[in-house]
Amino acid sequence: MKDSYNKINIADELIINQIYIIKGQKVMLDEDLAELYMVTTGNLNKAVARNIKRFSENFMFRLNEDEFKNLLFQNGTASWGGRRQAPNVFTEAGVAMLSGILSSDLAINVNIQIMRIFTRMRQLLSDNMEFRIEVEKIKKKIDNKDKNMEIVFRYLDELLDNKGKPNPPRKRIGFKSDDL
Repeated sequence: MKDSYNKINIADELIINQIYIIKGQKVMLDEDLAELYMVTTGNLNKAVARNIKRFSENFMFRLNEDEFKNLLFQNGTASWGGRRQAPNVFTEAGVAMLSGILSSDLAINVNIQIMRIFTRMRQLLSDNMEFRIEVEKIKKKIDNKDKNMEIVFRYLDELLDNKGKPNPPRKRIGFKSDDL
């Protein structure tokens, strides 16, 4: 029988709010993951360091100085408190890899929940993309029709402007003589 400790359910919104877009990728910070797994950030990073071969650059990377400053600014962390070193960030694949090195029941349950949220976010993005493509198609059709209508109105304006003016004599074309 499992402990109630291992059945802790974390609000999806809490996890969603801890997913950032950095370098065009959805990532989670080491400190946020450590908090979810109920371990210290140091212990999480030590476990990662012991298993560093599992974490290629597309699974985990350390923020550079500018990215770290931007993150501090966004999160409103005071300069006298909080972390001093740029965090490790984990992509979806990196979070999945964490499940292999953090084997407590709690870590497994939290990991499953995080992976479900990443999957749901990917599905929402995909659905949103299909919707955007359809909207773009409609906009193109409307733009083309607007352009066509504009041309029609321009020709109508020209016809109305020329209506009062006599037509210039036309040059005859063909083999008929002017005698006829």
